[in-house]
Amino acid sequence: MSAITPHYRSVQQLLQSQSFSIDEYQREYKWEKENIDELLSDLQAKFFSQYKLGDETPAVSGYGEYFLGSIIVSKRNGKNYLIDGQQRVTSLTLLLICLYRAAEAQDLPVSKTMAPLIFSDNLGQPKFNLDIPERLPVIQALFQGKDYNPEGKDESIQTMYARYGDIEANDLLVDLGDALPHFIYWLLTRVGLIEIATDNDNYAYAIFETMNDRGKPLSPVDMLKAYLLAPIDEPQARVQANQTWKQQVLELISWGSGHEPERDANCIKAWLRAQFAETMRERKAGAVDKDWELIGSVFHRWVRDHSVQLGLGNAQANQKLMTESFPFFAKAYRRILDASRHYTPGLEAIYYNAHNDFTWQGTVLLAPLVETDDDDAMRRKLAVTATYLDIWLMRRVVNYIRVGYSSVSYAMWLLCRDIRRKPLTELVEVLTHKLAEDDVTFAGSSARGRTGIDGLGLNQFSRRYIVHLLARLTAATEAGAGRTESFDKLVNREVKNPFDIEHIWADDFEAVKGHFADEQEFQEWRDHVASLLLLPADVNRSLQAKPFAGKRAHYAKQNFYAASLDASAYLHQPQFQQFAAVHHLPFKAFDQFTKKEQQARRDLVAALMEHVWSPKRLREAAI
Repeated sequence: MSAITPHYRSVQQLLQSQSFSIDEYQREYKWEKENIDELLSDLQAKFFSQYKLGDETPAVSGYGEYFLGSIIVSKRNGKNYLIDGQQRVTSLTLLLICLYRAAEAQDLPVSKTMAPLIFSDNLGQPKFNLDIPERLPVIQALFQGKDYNPEGKDESIQTMYARYGDIEANDLLVDLGDALPHFIYWLLTRVGLIEIATDNDNYAYAIFETMNDRGKPLSPVDMLKAYLLAPIDEPQARVQANQTWKQQVLELISWGSGHEPERDANCIKAWLRAQFAETMRERKAGAVDKDWELIGSVFHRWVRDHSVQLGLGNAQANQKLMTESFPFFAKAYRRILDASRHYTPGLEAIYYNAHNDFTWQGTVLLAPLVETDDDDAMRRKLAVTATYLDIWLMRRVVNYIRVGYSSVSYAMWLLCRDIRRKPLTELVEVLTHKLAEDDVTFAGSSARGRTGIDGLGLNQFSRRYIVHLLARLTAATEAGAGRTESFDKLVNREVKNPFDIEHIWADDFEAVKGHFADEQEFQEWRDHVASLLLLPADVNRSLQAKPFAGKRAHYAKQNFYAASLDASAYLHQPQFQQFAAVHHLPFKAFDQFTKKEQQARRDLVAALMEHVWSPKRLREAAI
């Protein structure tokens, strides 16, 4: 009989001089942003609970460990095939690449330790720890910091590229600061998993089936259900509670286009955090997890330990939670998921926040809901809360304030507590007051030294948000002119000819150098949001090298935000003229585009932003 050997491996031990393949029939890499954010948040929290400012890197050897779970490996033909664990190993590889590039950029010695865990030279051929030929180009590009276009590639490749972008945008590196080498050494030596290895495929798949079928440990969702069912003795009530729970779980994990086994747990975490989390862990060494964190990791135990607070522990209360509360919040969660993926009238703000990859939305939107809310009341509360998040989020990104998962978790916990189970009228008042008291606005934030719209230009942080912002301004202008180019169409990258960013100034400093002190100043003005448009990719390419005088007439044939640069667009447009007048929007046509015209366009952008993200939208959303 072939050996079946389980070993605990640190990340370094697992990946040192070892690579993993997968069989052709394995499912795609499918982790979503929420999975990545949760992993990074857990790793960061565990690390910072141990790290003390001033620690030397050898102190890491005494830090607490973090367990990543188990993987199943079949060893055959000189290769290691991942039978189970592809999602975690792939995600771990993407994280290592990101950390490696950050360490290399800072010339940290640990980068030399990391490189062999990701990449090796195999007789002149590059070999990565993920030895999957079709995925080699994207991994190689990320590792080497080269441009890569995932459009049209396999689902796994597109997902890997997107999740790497999520890791970069997560704020982890910024939060770590000088602790980066400590975190890397901790990840390599104190984070680990169980590798279950065999040289027999049949045994490997038998182990996999046992762990995922008859012998699979109960999931937190299963354990929560078992705890809630325990005091329900009456047979009919017990059957009803069990069937209702199972139906909700099935509808959650099968929602949408694919089976997602974690969606039921994600829904329950969001529900419990939104409705019940009263405490949150302090961010200091030795701090212990509180409600917010415990619900995110062991919600089944948290419910059991807080049964008195939740009013649970008897048959009637437990049955009500299983047959009324869970179905209500599961329905609301599915409604949020649906509006996140489909541009839904009345719930557009949910789509906007999802486009900005704001992971906390699913939690916060559940906070003001009450089981007695009917469908209309639910919709209005979701719309109002999502609208607040939209305004709050965009105010921050234009000021380069980080809005990643970990950076805003404290703010989202406070927000949930402030709006929890609020009636619609009170919800609007609370959120309106919060926006009025906010020290961050589109004009800037003196308290944080931010300049708002005046300092907003294209860079690695802002590009995604500028695309979003331009699409919103364009869609609002289109609607004001009575046209139909909606936001979802403007940001759709799946169509044959998607919209891209167009620079009004061509990249030709020589042609305009009399207007700028140097080329750096020109590029800053050229990349400013007021110097940018959204145009179809083919139009964008055809206009790139032209001066403004050669572009203007072509702009007039495009969306109205772009067309408004040309005088011909204003002819016979009474609806647009009224839109501009009512909202005090200084649209102007130009014969040339210099600093003076860009400043005028900057005024237009500022006015449009105040219109699009006006706090008045909260009351409109409540209607």
